[in-house]
Amino acid sequence: MKIPQTQNPKTPNQPPIQSPTKPETLKSLEFQMGTCFNTNPIIPPPNQIVIVISGPSGVGKDAVINKLREVRENLHFVVTATSRQMRHGEVEGKDYYFVSRDQFLSMVENDELLEYALVYGEYKGIPKKQIQEYMSKGEDIVLRVDIQGAQTLRKILGNSAVFVFIVAESEIEMVERLIDRKTESQEELLVRVATAREEVRHLKSFDYVVVNAKGKLDDAVKSVESIIDAEKSRVHQRIVRI
Repeated sequence: MKIPQTQNPKTPNQPPIQSPTKPETLKSLEFQMGTCFNTNPIIPPPNQIVIVISGPSGVGKDAVINKLREVRENLHFVVTATSRQMRHGEVEGKDYYFVSRDQFLSMVENDELLEYALVYGEYKGIPKKQIQEYMSKGEDIVLRVDIQGAQTLRKILGNSAVFVFIVAESEIEMVERLIDRKTESQEELLVRVATAREEVRHLKSFDYVVVNAKGKLDDAVKSVESIIDAEKSRVHQRIVRI
């Protein structure tokens, strides 16, 4: 037996239901929640940071820093003050700030230096004012120091700064780079190698280690940039007071 099919009664044409606009939805949500939505950023801009880069001789610290200078904006590379005479080819304000011994000692007396040391009979130090000036402009600070300087800065800055240790991929590679520089006599080279071997042992007092492998400078620089990015994304930001 065939069951008759029922037909739906015809309904008059009705206009489509209009969905509320985004502003209307927002206003409705604010009304229901009893508060207006905040337009401020959820998190404030990241703090400026101080990056201390160090490592033994022969690991390519200067190469890493020079490349970083080319590829990364909003970084200030601190220029050290020194009491030694300017050498041929050096540029005032780029390589060093050259001052007399009396001027340097006056800077020490007036507490104008973050850190200083007597190196081979001449003074070298990091001017505080330079760091403060560029941090106030929103730039991060890069300090290139030797291991002794890094130890001193760790005592002064504690965990407020980021300490990065640059190493070669192996001890033999580090020694070969020192030999390739051809800047030391055999006796001087022996001292450099012995010192570098000792300096590697300070690695654990740093926050990060970056391997600058032969022919892979870009990878080392990208690692340093990743460290900076990670520090900028910290929930609990470092606060530097100088």
